[in-house]
Amino acid sequence: MGYPGEKSSRPTKKHKSSKDYDVDMYNVEDFEEENNDPQGEKEGKKMDYTKLELKPDHSNRPLWACSDGRIFLETFSALYKQAYDFLIAIAEPVCRPESMHEYNLTPHSLYAAVSVGLDTETIVSVLNKLSKTKLPDDMIEFIHASTANYGKVKLVLKKNRYFIESPFPEVLRTLLKDEVIGKARISNESGHGTDGFTVSKALGEMRTGHDELITEAELAAAAEEKETHSFEIDPSQVENVKQRCLPNALNYPMLEEYDFRNDTVNPDLDVELRPHAQPRPYQEKSLTKMFGNGRARSGIIVLPCGAGKSLVGVSAACRIRKSCLCLATNAVSVDQWAYQFKLWSTIKDENICRFTSDSKERFRGNAGVVVTTYNMVAFGGKRSEESEKIIEEIRNREWGLLLMDEVHVVPAHMFRKVISITKSHCKLGLTATLVREDERITDLNFLIGPKLYEANWLDLVKGGFIANVQCAEVWCPMTKEFFAEYLKKENSKRKQALYVMNPNKFRACEFLIRFHEQHRGDKIIVFADNLFALTEYAMKLRKPMIYGATSHIERTKILEAFKTSRDVNTIFLSKVGDNSIDIPEANVIIQISSHAGSRRQEAQRLGRILRAKGKLEDRMAGGKEEYNAFFYSLVSTDTQEMYYSTKRQQFLIDQGYSFKVITSLPPPDSGPELSYHLLQDQLDLLKKVLTAGDDMVGLEQLEEDADGMALEKARRMPGSMSALSGASRMFYMEYSTGQKKHVQGQLRSKPKDPSKRHLLFKKRFG
Repeated sequence: MGYPGEKSSRPTKKHKSSKDYDVDMYNVEDFEEENNDPQGEKEGKKMDYTKLELKPDHSNRPLWACSDGRIFLETFSALYKQAYDFLIAIAEPVCRPESMHEYNLTPHSLYAAVSVGLDTETIVSVLNKLSKTKLPDDMIEFIHASTANYGKVKLVLKKNRYFIESPFPEVLRTLLKDEVIGKARISNESGHGTDGFTVSKALGEMRTGHDELITEAELAAAAEEKETHSFEIDPSQVENVKQRCLPNALNYPMLEEYDFRNDTVNPDLDVELRPHAQPRPYQEKSLTKMFGNGRARSGIIVLPCGAGKSLVGVSAACRIRKSCLCLATNAVSVDQWAYQFKLWSTIKDENICRFTSDSKERFRGNAGVVVTTYNMVAFGGKRSEESEKIIEEIRNREWGLLLMDEVHVVPAHMFRKVISITKSHCKLGLTATLVREDERITDLNFLIGPKLYEANWLDLVKGGFIANVQCAEVWCPMTKEFFAEYLKKENSKRKQALYVMNPNKFRACEFLIRFHEQHRGDKIIVFADNLFALTEYAMKLRKPMIYGATSHIERTKILEAFKTSRDVNTIFLSKVGDNSIDIPEANVIIQISSHAGSRRQEAQRLGRILRAKGKLEDRMAGGKEEYNAFFYSLVSTDTQEMYYSTKRQQFLIDQGYSFKVITSLPPPDSGPELSYHLLQDQLDLLKKVLTAGDDMVGLEQLEEDADGMALEKARRMPGSMSALSGASRMFYMEYSTGQKKHVQGQLRSKPKDPSKRHLLFKKRFG
């Protein structure tokens, strides 16, 4: 698809690891010093490659390993697939363009590696086999230090009480010396251990390497009974205790595994996957990481939008076969999850229920699935009697699986309460974008568990599992009148409204909608965070819109019409459409305004069109529909939006996507058929923007926006006395109270005697 005036690349949009793919053999101290250097010194500093010793067969090995923990992977290597599967288990992906990937070893990533069964020696030996050079000593020491203590401590839920267990009493003593853990302990007078620990007998666990054969002696040793020491902790302090045990604190990461097959206390749920539910290879791989040793591990699975996260969640629930609490971000998503459970599994209607403000169902029987929102569980205010009964059941039940959709919202202050309110043996978080702007994403390591699996977006595109998206940034010059107002100091609060309502941007949006509707028959979503712009665009172009205040019934009707009707091909969405709304029919996104520089929001919006469409052979490179989905980000040039746009795209660039830049849209020959062709129309629009109230031109605020607050900067601005008193733009209004209401057979107030009215009101009221 060619565009007039498009540029093939944009010099300022380089991914951060696009230079220096050579190995950097230097010490961690040197690396830290270099990071602290000014930019000029950093550029000029020479790298020392004298100690770099290549192995004789280095050309057959795919990895470069650096002493600072960075690892580079050549994607053109014959061993790429095996090396990728290994690296994604032990390291955090930093940047994954087409030819070279960059990863980083961290304490959390190594914690995740040992949690899925990789031991220290296996990690070191496999890295050494795949590396082109000898592994640096610093890296080996770091791996040993990060993995030595894993598995020595367990967090166990028994009869709605939390216990910390370990076969090593000296480890428990070390933990109790910590102030946070010591205060969280619940004293147990009946404990018969030397330190007040509860001592129980447990079958020993057998942990072997990947390539080792199990001997008879090992089998006998595993069958021996071992003493397990434990102490109880306060349920409200579980989050803090887990945080203190992480590698960056006490370095005794807790093992959270659920032996669901031997759980005789909690009743089984009669549910299985339907025959047509066939997980794809990467879905099966992610489930293998979760159930690798026959138990269910708590953790996070990261898959792109449209790659089938729902099937992974339903499959996990079907394997555990215990009561499941499924949490979503909104009521529309709750309906979709309930539908997915019925689509992929054999669950009976009476065993699944929804709990939202509009739908308060209760399942019948001892076990079932409850689908609700984070808000419904975390809400701290007064509830109706019916809601209070349901929430009490949720709090008191031991859940086999806590399934969390869009898990990146959990670190927000309100939503993290859900973890402490509900008690579950296993937690599974699902997301496409493990990124937040407030840097709280690492909290998920102790709130839920380590990252179990992360898929590579471009590999799924090449495999035909998700759509091949053409990303484009459309540069829209500001009109002279709008730009003049944008530069004025007194319009600082309206800057966003001015660059979003730029007439050239409106015309570009209208042109793209017409082109994709009329020439290609596409389904289009237009995103706008600015409610004023959302309303103006939708009303002018006569398209349906959904925003925060839209009722659940109306949302469902609009989405259903968009999916099924040929007359509704474009819908306008505010940020409520960023997460959890499944619209597989959409294949074009036009973004006219966004939430500052949020990388997550950009990726989530792209995800709305990632569902694979059409025939596989048509979607592959060189096929007639090589690009079958389109993502346009409309940006007003020479404004703050240009900076935000570059920052927002960083996550997608790190996944290997590239953005074309289009500079001539709509085409120069477009005339009066598009809106705001005449100067007078543009001036009328400008007047409307300038006279709108401050509450109208701002961003929509939703409860899950906590991470977005990191994008908002405090500014000192000139004000007035009326603003300080809270009276800015306020005015008095009179309201009719309607008919006088009777209270217990009497009038609420006595009727006024007309003769006693003040002179000013006699004429008005008679």
